[in-house]
Amino acid sequence: MEITSEEILHVADLARLELDAAAARSLVPQITEILEYVDLMQQVDTSDVPPTTHAISLKNAFRDDVCRTHLENAAALENAPEKDAGCFVVPRIIG
Repeated sequence: MEITSEEILHVADLARLELDAAAARSLVPQITEILEYVDLMQQVDTSDVPPTTHAISLKNAFRDDVCRTHLENAAALENAPEKDAGCFVVPRIIG
């Protein structure tokens, strides 16, 4: 399957990526090769392969929960550059 530079520009626009025509033309052979490989993978018979979420079986290695006391407010604010009424003061970021 061959992809055109116009299709690449369209997908880039949908993904909100700035891409010029020269860059799109340079991507045509690479993306075409990727799509050909995907087509090749579609031809593999996987009817006897059960669906899996991972290629190998893994178990999460979580530590045991340990109850601890929480950090007191004064200790949390101890090194804060600015604080007010027991809270951190941070720069305003939303209009």
